[in-house]
Amino acid sequence: MAELRYDPISAEWVMVASHRQERPQMPKDWCPFCAGSGKVPDSGYDVFRYPNDFPALSMAPPAPDSVATDLFRTSPAYGKCEVILYSDDHNATLGDLDDAHVHKLAELWQSTFAELSEHEKVKYVFMFENRGEQVGVTMPHPHGQVYAYPYIPSKIERETQSAREYFAQNKRSLFGDLLNEEKRVKVRIIAENEHFTVYVPFYAKTAYAVHVTANREVADLSGMTVDEIKSLGVTLRDCARMYDSLYGFAFPYMMCMHNAPVDGGDYSGIFRFHVEFISLLRSRDKQQFFASSESGAGAFCNPTCPEEKAEELRKAWKSV
Repeated sequence: MAELRYDPISAEWVMVASHRQERPQMPKDWCPFCAGSGKVPDSGYDVFRYPNDFPALSMAPPAPDSVATDLFRTSPAYGKCEVILYSDDHNATLGDLDDAHVHKLAELWQSTFAELSEHEKVKYVFMFENRGEQVGVTMPHPHGQVYAYPYIPSKIERETQSAREYFAQNKRSLFGDLLNEEKRVKVRIIAENEHFTVYVPFYAKTAYAVHVTANREVADLSGMTVDEIKSLGVTLRDCARMYDSLYGFAFPYMMCMHNAPVDGGDYSGIFRFHVEFISLLRSRDKQQFFASSESGAGAFCNPTCPEEKAEELRKAWKSV
């Protein structure tokens, strides 16, 4: 089964993909992303775009099961799920890659985003990386993923709506004003370069949450210059190094790229490209869980002080 089901209470679509339950636990001595697997070039690669073997969305989806009613709506699970392989080195991490390598990775992010955005039924292209067993990762080979949705996910919908309302009231960019205020206050800034700013947001929902925001008013990857794309690769690589330096081990996180929707709307001056790192640890040996308040009510409680965590991360950044 692979279909979309609509939740009329929260006004959002849910992907139902029961076939993903059958995903195998990979043998310890075999990896589909390594040379010799028959699934990637035997000669090796720097970065590689790979079709997800168990996609929740597809360009030729099956018809939904006959369970819909006037109230219960279904829709074909149209879209695409892909994997972005960071390296042919099974034991590498994003933080291990040199500048030239992450330049190629960022260029692949950009070209993949541009291609998937061209599909008429695709409304949002989401790029992300899940890292660590705490996130549920079963494949340690360095990789991220791309989902091309036939709808705008609810979180992105809220972001764009807030930004539009703010612009209507103030004639300025919400994302631009937030970034400028963080720069003015300075206490939560971790690092800056010509193209991006790295900081713990004032309203951080988790310990060690980090945002990376474009300094220029650019809505998505496709609008970035060559220099900005190269800088993005280096900046996100350095964020990974920062996290690993914090406690001296591979830090679990979710890295989520927020591009503007690709539904044909005009988001110039409204939406600004940013990356959200969601941390899974609140201290060296304590995991932060999304329990009842967070998952059931959407009410987050950060058990740490954002300003203190920013100071810790600044020191970790300087040490790499």
